[in-house]
Amino acid sequence: MTLKHSPANDNDPFWRLPMFAKDLELAEAIVGKSEAAKWVKERLPTLAVKPGFPPVDAFHGGRPVPLVRMFYQSYLGVATGMVGSPDGEEGQWSRLRQ
Repeated sequence: MTLKHSPANDNDPFWRLPMFAKDLELAEAIVGKSEAAKWVKERLPTLAVKPGFPPVDAFHGGRPVPLVRMFYQSYLGVATGMVGSPDGEEGQWSRLRQ
């Protein structure tokens, strides 16, 4: 089976990974090949204990990529729509709604 490229995949660093990926594969998708080994050694141990970061699935021998993607969408605020600049003009913040 060959994966087909789609413009929708351009912003998804996980689209070429198998459904269950090894930590080094995930690291390459997250921080790039040059930083992957360092990320696995230094950053992954802190993520592995965070709620919501998927553990390695023993049966499949890797972490479920869709759940890793969901974790990062939440981590980056993509799931809540809080990413990017606000639309429109910036105004004065007030505690009271007028």
